[in-house]
Amino acid sequence: MRDLIATAGLPVAFDAERGFDHGAFVPMAVAWPDAAIPLLQLSLRMGLDPATHIALGRALAPLRDEGVLIVGSGLSWHNLRALGPPARGPSQLFDDWLQQTVTSPAAERAARLLRWSEAPAARAAHPREEHLLPLMVAVGAAQDDAGDCPYREEGVYGGVTVSSFRFGAA
Repeated sequence: MRDLIATAGLPVAFDAERGFDHGAFVPMAVAWPDAAIPLLQLSLRMGLDPATHIALGRALAPLRDEGVLIVGSGLSWHNLRALGPPARGPSQLFDDWLQQTVTSPAAERAARLLRWSEAPAARAAHPREEHLLPLMVAVGAAQDDAGDCPYREEGVYGGVTVSSFRFGAA
């Protein structure tokens, strides 16, 4: 990972003392409760720039050919202060935009994500982008693979619409 990131011209450092963030720990604890797989966690890049996170994913794309699963853990809605019935409309608007974006051809998908904050209800869904940027790393790693939505739930988590996406799956 270090070499791939450095070769892409992105700064890279390791912190062997830091534990896993809930964005890595929770989904992995559910998927592999016996912790029988190796796991590396990436931190978000300072500045929270979408292009940098897509580039990071592109740098890591060769790992997929080695059987490495790249997980962009986040949530399509992350505004905990706005949960409840009033959030239903904005969450659905943003999720609809995200559905269209993720299932678009790769170049269009990346271009739309670079401008994600212009999407309908974008800042209602994500006042800050920390929980959306992992998707951008996954999009970068997906390269030209098609995206689809294996899970969408409306009215869950305080009345909001949420989705999960995957790339390259049959």
